[in-house]
Amino acid sequence: MPKPIGCATAPGASRGRCEASPFGFRFCTLSETHYKQLKVNPMNIRNLDQAFEALKTFDWGSDRAPLAPIEAAAVAAKDSSAQAALEQKLLGALGGNLNRAGKDFVCRLLVLVGSGAAAPVLAKWLGSAEDAQLARFALERIPGSEVRQVLIDALNNLKGDQLLGAISSLGARFEPESIPALARLLGGTDEKVATAAASALGDIRGADAVKALGAVKPASEAVRAAITDARLSCAEGLLAAGKSAEALLIYKSLTGDDQPKHVKLGATRGVLACAGKK
Repeated sequence: MPKPIGCATAPGASRGRCEASPFGFRFCTLSETHYKQLKVNPMNIRNLDQAFEALKTFDWGSDRAPLAPIEAAAVAAKDSSAQAALEQKLLGALGGNLNRAGKDFVCRLLVLVGSGAAAPVLAKWLGSAEDAQLARFALERIPGSEVRQVLIDALNNLKGDQLLGAISSLGARFEPESIPALARLLGGTDEKVATAAASALGDIRGADAVKALGAVKPASEAVRAAITDARLSCAEGLLAAGKSAEALLIYKSLTGDDQPKHVKLGATRGVLACAGKK
């Protein structure tokens, strides 16, 4: 049998049965050695197989008890080989005909054991009105540059709420590497997109985010307000990081009479905090 694409079998382990997935990769039906790598008691192998079988028909309101062995395996999978093995099993389940409840269950467990291998699978859902939120829930929390990149790449193809969601997810990952992509959207003509990009930059914070926010002339008052809020968020982050001088520059720039009352109040409090006063 040729080695399957993305197979998580560890060196020396006996290989399980490999099947093609509709997502374009292959996954393994785990062998007994696989389950040992997942730290699952061999006595419970059948329980885990039965749990994945039950997952195929799981729905909202159903008894979750039959799925407990999958959750236990996810919690027990501490090393990378065990996590990769279970990840492939979960991705294989996504390649089936799970309903939304089953997909939600899998995405939540991928937060525990997922890696860059999950990124291209979940990326296929980013344009789906029904499943995009499930995919983003996992993509926001799975570490790795591959995950970040699929979100950045999706910015070129998504529209509407799905695009706004992907922008928000990049902000939720708090990675400075996303700033250039968000900065490009900030300078665009779409008000909702620019506003979302400003908010995401405010979530990421840091000196590079401050620079990106200051380099754009707002196309509308809504975008201007979002940039102002994001700058306040960045100043708060800089102050918390001990960079009071940088934070003070931002706060002082927002204390002018041209600022709304709530912005002036927040900036003034920031100036006092930079001075060590409450």
